[in-house]
Amino acid sequence: MTAASYAILFSGALAGGFVSGLAGFGTALMALGIWLYVLPPTLAVPLVLICSVIAQVSTLPSIWKTIDFRLIWPFIIGGLAGVPIGILLIAHADPIVFKRTIGVFLVVFPMVLYFQKAPMAIRFGGKWADTAIGFAGGILGGLAGLSGPLPILWASLRGWGKAERRGVFQTFNFTILATALCVQVASGLVRGEIVWLVLCAFPGTLLGAWLGARVYHAMSDRNFSDIVLGLLVLSGIGLLWSGFAAR
Repeated sequence: MTAASYAILFSGALAGGFVSGLAGFGTALMALGIWLYVLPPTLAVPLVLICSVIAQVSTLPSIWKTIDFRLIWPFIIGGLAGVPIGILLIAHADPIVFKRTIGVFLVVFPMVLYFQKAPMAIRFGGKWADTAIGFAGGILGGLAGLSGPLPILWASLRGWGKAERRGVFQTFNFTILATALCVQVASGLVRGEIVWLVLCAFPGTLLGAWLGARVYHAMSDRNFSDIVLGLLVLSGIGLLWSGFAAR
């Protein structure tokens, strides 16, 4: 790799870490598009997974006291049960149809929530509904690494505050991503050369996550909600772009 390639690697790590520190998710949304300019998908995807876990771990201490584990455990139980099913579905799902379907959902639904003037606080289903959403998120995580969108949107519908939402989907995403990483390592999908790339990306990821966390703590509930919904829309646009470009 050239010096320019290392600079791109660091820039992607910084951008991905910042968004993760700011919103509790989104490392892949920012970093993957940058890293694919200099890395093949076989290296870029596991690197995103590892840097996501690094960013999540580095910012957990700053929000630890605000995490309500009574809200989180149903999502995690459901998510862990859903991951193996998602992995099994990989061989049967049409990736183009999947990208277009989820892409439309992620563009339309967050925009509806953004323009919804009246505050929402749905109580339907209680813990069972939370577990079901976690289960569906786990399936999407195992299938395509998209564990976050459903729990994130559901937390918004519940009407939870900034700290409650951040605690739910950061802890959920960390658990699902760490599980997926362990599965990949055990399956031999993480190649030895990834170690050097992780060492190069590590400083940028930590710096970005630290900066993002500083901005997060300065934001209001409304600002945080708008950023989260905006990131989901960008994720949906990216899926639609790749889905239609494939044809």
